[in-house]
Amino acid sequence: MSREDTATSPESRSETAAPEVSLAVRPPLSDEELNALFAAAWPQHAPTRFGPVLARSLAWIAARDAAGRLVGYVNVAGDGGLHAFVLDTTVHPEAQRRGLGRSLVRAAAQEARARGAQWLHVDYEAEWEPFYASCGFRDTAAGLMALA
Repeated sequence: MSREDTATSPESRSETAAPEVSLAVRPPLSDEELNALFAAAWPQHAPTRFGPVLARSLAWIAARDAAGRLVGYVNVAGDGGLHAFVLDTTVHPEAQRRGLGRSLVRAAAQEARARGAQWLHVDYEAEWEPFYASCGFRDTAAGLMALA
């Protein structure tokens, strides 16, 4: 996706991520399809309402297969300034190991940049370090406080 695409129609633009998978920025997504994707990818997922999350998001990227099924998603939150945050990178198990996750994160980075962010952050558990390194993130010191 190019900056020119962002200026013309960020809500409807799409790009091919992998064979027969297309990416779209900020497309309409239902709780039902997001919960189905998350349940398939994350066994401990509990159904949730995504509307409040999407309403506050800087952007999100969705991946659909040739049949129109949601097979990937990543959210981009922003601080209203120079920082954006990658959240909830999720790929359906049937679509994993094909580069779709990296395509989602790269599209999220491009969209965050187009919307004015200069820094993109991501938190992850140690097992995900190779994946995020392959997306271009470098390891940094950070802090985390559990609130629940």
